[in-house]
Amino acid sequence: MYDSAQDLVFDHVFLRIDGLVPDIRLLLKIEGFNPAGSIKLKTAIGLVEDAERWNLLRPGGHIIESSSGNLGVALASVCAARGYRFTCVTDPNTSPQNAALIRAFGATLVVVDKKDANGGYLQSRIDHIHDRLREDPSLFWPNQYANEANPRIHRERTAAAILEEVPEVDHLFIGAGTTGTLMGCAAYFRERSPHTRIVAVDTAGSVTFGFPPGKRHLPGLGTSRKPELCDPRLVDDIVIVPEAEAIRMCRTIARSRGIATGGSTGSVLAAVARRGPSLPPGSTVVAIAPDTGDRYLNTIYNDAWVEERFGHQVLAPAGADDHPDADGSLLLKG
Repeated sequence: MYDSAQDLVFDHVFLRIDGLVPDIRLLLKIEGFNPAGSIKLKTAIGLVEDAERWNLLRPGGHIIESSSGNLGVALASVCAARGYRFTCVTDPNTSPQNAALIRAFGATLVVVDKKDANGGYLQSRIDHIHDRLREDPSLFWPNQYANEANPRIHRERTAAAILEEVPEVDHLFIGAGTTGTLMGCAAYFRERSPHTRIVAVDTAGSVTFGFPPGKRHLPGLGTSRKPELCDPRLVDDIVIVPEAEAIRMCRTIARSRGIATGGSTGSVLAAVARRGPSLPPGSTVVAIAPDTGDRYLNTIYNDAWVEERFGHQVLAPAGADDHPDADGSLLLKG
């Protein structure tokens, strides 16, 4: 029996994925079984509780935040439960399901469609927030990209839960968006399990780790502006995954394992597959699955949407004929 929807965060759910990489124990940490549907519920709770602790939020206060979708849903949920108003500043890549959920929780949705200098929307969304703050100083902006409460909640909960359930982790694969989850887990493991190799997973076209900008279709991983939280010194490896590869992994996992994963999870599992040949046999690998696939039914799991943007070959299941080419990209046979 729970007293609040925010208590429905299940931090100890892992799915064993056999066969993706031979001779590897692969455990997928499932984060989507909560009312907000993603790992971002913990982020939202951490941001709001930190603001309350420092008296930055008063009863009936108004929060504004930038989000590509999942944090927007999570903050809308938390604000509805705690009596705060919430304005979510998002962009055209946000899924219709996320947009509908944000509105369902009573929040206001603002869609910014002006691209920034790197071809994304993040800086444009943040510029809009700065404009709103100048107009209305009573607004509170948690700023998930720079707020230490973001990695702190994942250090205290996400990382701690992993080591509690899996005391010996050889490789930990984590997607990089705001890098809050990545930085929080990396800091915790550096202290408690220094032998664990931390692998950051980013999407092609993201500038987070200094790679060139490019067009992206999926919300979640990647940025067009480096988050202030990001400290690459805390990670041992960075894997860049093209969106087509992430999508194909999502569709393959859905049809072979019976679980629909989100785009970020597809990227993380594709990164595990990429690094598979270099992982020592017998290694224990944990990969974090930030959300589930129900919010991607109109995109990742829609044949017409995928074929229009990535070609028909992405629709074919991943199989033994797939292999990396010289630069590490997956050659898709179909």
